[in-house]
Amino acid sequence: MTSTFIIPAPAGELRPTASAFDVIIIGGSFAGLSAALALGRATRSVLVIDAGHPCNHMVEAAHNFLTHDGDDPNQLRARARDELMRYGTVRLIAGRVTGISGSEGSFEVSTVDRTWMGGKILLATGVKDVPPAVPGLAECWGRSVLHCPFCHGHEVRDKALGVLGSGTSGHEFVRLIRNWSAQLTLFTNGPAALMPEQREELTAHGVLMNEVPIDRLVHDEGLLSHVLFEDGSQVELRALFVRMPFRIPEELVLPLGCKLVGTGHVEVDDLKRTSVPGIYAAGDLTLPMRSLAAAIASGNVAGAAITHAFVSLWR
Repeated sequence: MTSTFIIPAPAGELRPTASAFDVIIIGGSFAGLSAALALGRATRSVLVIDAGHPCNHMVEAAHNFLTHDGDDPNQLRARARDELMRYGTVRLIAGRVTGISGSEGSFEVSTVDRTWMGGKILLATGVKDVPPAVPGLAECWGRSVLHCPFCHGHEVRDKALGVLGSGTSGHEFVRLIRNWSAQLTLFTNGPAALMPEQREELTAHGVLMNEVPIDRLVHDEGLLSHVLFEDGSQVELRALFVRMPFRIPEELVLPLGCKLVGTGHVEVDDLKRTSVPGIYAAGDLTLPMRSLAAAIASGNVAGAAITHAFVSLWR
């Protein structure tokens, strides 16, 4: 079912009609809420549909975000929703979008129990991580199995760290993580697929390599203690960095005709416009750098660009 967050309209301001909005934003995390704020302050009628499953819901502290370094991202999201209550043209609902159809000026967005009409669409769904098939990894994701050293590296600096990967991508990720700790091991979970010169470089910089297949990650409520291997050996570890595969909501994006780039993200221009007229995209759906600051900036640009697009209709 689709339920409505309590967003009262300030006295004297008109609320958008029940089914027609200037913009429908799909996704109510940082990019979507940032865009909604920009649009609400421009008095555009906005509907935000939030499925309620942000990719960083398990993360306890957000970092590398000015004035909010170390804050709980879930509390930041709640505060952002509260701030949107000041704007009577913005409505937030909890729901899952099942389909998008139509064209610019007359889009139809379907949820489980109804259809909403909107002039423009902003895709801010984020992405869904696809954990490697290593027992224990999913349970540690966001706590001690980490994706971004800029977000989490400082908290585990100079500790025993690991990188899960192989080949050129594993080699490059190790080079980055080496900035935070000299106690570093590359776990390849099988043959490393490294070039001889890559092995030599890692060895020269004190990076250990372990090619034994992993049995599981041993942890206590998501806090990693050690890696257990199939041969019975183990390595103590404070944190493991992984460049985890992801998927976008192809069931929504691809039928619209939106182009993708080589990384699998939705293609957008500098104004966050996709290849389809009237459809914009922002946040992790479009960005390889996944951070709160980047998502918020992306949403802000999208909100401003959409407002400019409405103004240009006067000509």
